[in-house]
Amino acid sequence: MTATLYSLGISPCPNDTFIFDALLHQRIPLPFATRLHMADVESLNSLAGEAALDITKLSLYAALRVLDRYAIINSGAALGRGCGPLVVSRPGLAPEALAKARIAIPGRLTTANLLLSLTGRFAGPREEMPFDQVMPALLSQKAELGVIIHEGRFTYAERGLSLVLDLGAWWEEYSGLPLPLGLIAVKRSLGHKAILDIQDAVRRSLEHARTFPEQSKGFIRSHAQEMDEAVMAAHIATFVNDFSLDLRDEGRSAILALLRAAQQEAESSAPSYPLSMESVFAPYVGSAHTRQEALCGNLS
Repeated sequence: MTATLYSLGISPCPNDTFIFDALLHQRIPLPFATRLHMADVESLNSLAGEAALDITKLSLYAALRVLDRYAIINSGAALGRGCGPLVVSRPGLAPEALAKARIAIPGRLTTANLLLSLTGRFAGPREEMPFDQVMPALLSQKAELGVIIHEGRFTYAERGLSLVLDLGAWWEEYSGLPLPLGLIAVKRSLGHKAILDIQDAVRRSLEHARTFPEQSKGFIRSHAQEMDEAVMAAHIATFVNDFSLDLRDEGRSAILALLRAAQQEAESSAPSYPLSMESVFAPYVGSAHTRQEALCGNLS
């Protein structure tokens, strides 16, 4: 019997390759097979807008536009504290120039760009580019400010750039909640059982990676933008945590809060979608105990 085949989109960043290594390389038993599509997160955001992938990593800001077709699952997210995007400046930029400075961003639909808007501090023109081109754009003076994500947070200082604002720290102070960066979404049309199977597989894949970390190192290293072992380890330690295994109430609350802020920020540029625990995290998407809580009405 041929296994059901799902298309799966993840980024080449170490947190994604760490989480999905066991799933992709069948180190765990699976009731389905996958076809990998690896791309930067803004490309995945665009593909989600076309409903092109069955399972995909996507930015929270992009999720706002696809919730009618995708449900957010309980495992695989990049969400936490001390892990937010950073606004950095090139050398010599005067403090009074910050508000109107040209700023390089890693994509219009990224959570980084959403946070930049929510602060209300940066009114200068924004230039979209792949995330790994943001720091080079600053160093070549094509932009005065840049929003860096992924490995860049560990290497910007050694390249002579200065921190202007930690957007994650800003969100934590503003909301009192951890910061949701990237989520794992599954097409609603796959049905209840398939979504549960996929969610369970992602959780088991991460558990396997934590138990046998040496097995995933080759896959991670082959795709990482920064090849330094210490940087890769720091990346995984920063972006993979207990929320990646189970969002829990706190993680789901954080996602809803930022989605609601995004909806207000986007106004007419994004489709209006009712944002509730039930609509974003359908009861069958949660783990076993959260599904029971949802049935009892405790997640509303």
